[in-house]
Amino acid sequence: MKATNAPNLIVSSENLTKKYGDISVVDKLNLSIEEGCFCGILGPNGAGKTTTLRMFVGLCPIDGGSLTLFDKSMPENASVVRESVGIVPQMDNLDPDFTVEENLSVYGRFFGLSSSVLQSRIPELLAFSSLQDKANSKISELSGGMKRRLTLARALINKPKLLILDEPTTGLDPQARQAIWQKLRELKKQGLTLILTTHYMEEAERLCDRVIVMNHGEIKADAPPKKLIRKEIEAHVLEVHAAEDDLLSRIKQDTSVARFEKSGDIHFFYGEKLTQALDMLEQSSHDDYLFRPANLEDVFIKLTGRDLRE
Repeated sequence: MKATNAPNLIVSSENLTKKYGDISVVDKLNLSIEEGCFCGILGPNGAGKTTTLRMFVGLCPIDGGSLTLFDKSMPENASVVRESVGIVPQMDNLDPDFTVEENLSVYGRFFGLSSSVLQSRIPELLAFSSLQDKANSKISELSGGMKRRLTLARALINKPKLLILDEPTTGLDPQARQAIWQKLRELKKQGLTLILTTHYMEEAERLCDRVIVMNHGEIKADAPPKKLIRKEIEAHVLEVHAAEDDLLSRIKQDTSVARFEKSGDIHFFYGEKLTQALDMLEQSSHDDYLFRPANLEDVFIKLTGRDLRE
């Protein structure tokens, strides 16, 4: 029997595992996501993010462990669970032969929604996505941002309890990205549970209540963004570009430098204040540097490495 004040779990997994051959793409994942949470799942390519999401909705077989969504075990209850889930995929898969309104209507039919329900639901979604003036437009007439807003609106046609967004703003310009962010904030305020994967660290830091960092199928960190930054990384970062070895050597001697890394011709110095290092740079002729607060990208790099993955 569930305790009165116990959180309502939307997703719960125990030792969830997915293998391809001998490689564990998802390796004994223990995860719970509460109702109303906006959860970001971050990781480099091949970390297991998309595979995890596919298992969540029964699109990928489970090789080990257990998974429940809405207290229903997966994947045997996948068809029932998907009735309560909205999905925004990485790539738009809108039907180019249909208008904006027809795309929403046809998708709604997949969920068994009646004509009367769709007649009230579609105008609401067009207003939510700011596409009222495009209802009769073909998909080819829409901008990239409009297509993403329509894909988001389509994912809400069934009034889902859980919305899964797989890199929803990839390729969008800053204005279109900000527009999507605002829509996601509105959904969060309405109490919807959201799971987001993204390669934009700023996006996760601004939107998510909680960030999970995955690498090689395992969870490396799990906390609210600001808490994660405080826990995993020093307060400030000094980026020094293409400096002479002598200057770099003197900066490294600053006792406030906790650690440093090199990537190409850029040296990254991490510490609390880095006062002496800044003084050295200001007194030198070298002016190609940046001093800034640590952010989620620094945490991501620390936990997953700087190596490029394809």
